[in-house]
Amino acid sequence: MDINSRINLNDGNAIPGLGFGTYKLEEGRQSRHALEAAFDAGYRHIDTAAIYGNEHSVGEAIAASGLGRDELFVTTKLWNDSQGYESALEAASDSLKRLGLDYVDLYLIHWPMPSIRLESWRALEKLKADGYCKSIGVSNFTERHLDELLATSETVPAINQVELHPLLVQDPIRRYCYSQNIAIEAYTPLMKGGRVDDDAIHRIASDYGKTWSQILIRWSLQHRLICLPKSATPERILENSQVFDFELSEEDMDALDDLDQRLHLGWDPYEMA
Repeated sequence: MDINSRINLNDGNAIPGLGFGTYKLEEGRQSRHALEAAFDAGYRHIDTAAIYGNEHSVGEAIAASGLGRDELFVTTKLWNDSQGYESALEAASDSLKRLGLDYVDLYLIHWPMPSIRLESWRALEKLKADGYCKSIGVSNFTERHLDELLATSETVPAINQVELHPLLVQDPIRRYCYSQNIAIEAYTPLMKGGRVDDDAIHRIASDYGKTWSQILIRWSLQHRLICLPKSATPERILENSQVFDFELSEEDMDALDDLDQRLHLGWDPYEMA
């Protein structure tokens, strides 16, 4: 396993297991510099979203990187106020224009908005059929939301992107998705930089001579999760990529699993109808 290792998706495509998240990276210099550092560190999987407000800068950084389009895996997401069939098609077109790309590798419904999420999914199916995205998936969908989608569509989402870290292990949705051959992406894998004062995390980090963030990323990868750490600091961006020269023991994986508090650090999708 290395930074270029890919995970096979249910539609025949493959995604790098370690990606670079861009949430809260500001449009302009901050986003461009962070992406430059990420490319230098070896990241080839970039995750953005319409609501992040930085798609234009992400696109500029991609154009300036000199990397071939086939070397990159780019994800963006459909925001809530653009859901629905026609509006989703328009929103996807707008995202591609801001990114300066002919297609994205993965397009996700960002949240399971009541009453219109199935129309949004129908739009994503068309976008995939028309070549504007290679894979389609969802984000923050619970078992109930996925049951509804699968009952009305023959297209199984390639990915479900959810908040997932040792304080929110998410066993039920992980089991559900694996049973349906849906890959799971873990956002907020570093727990927003907080709540990392637990003795177990620091003991494990000390034992391996690694930072707490490297331990949390490695935990995600060993759980077969697609992991999306983010940072605006070049040194931290590089550090977060250096997680392939060690392996956590089963005992240490279990110790991190035992930190589970079912704690959502962001919105809780289980509260969404």
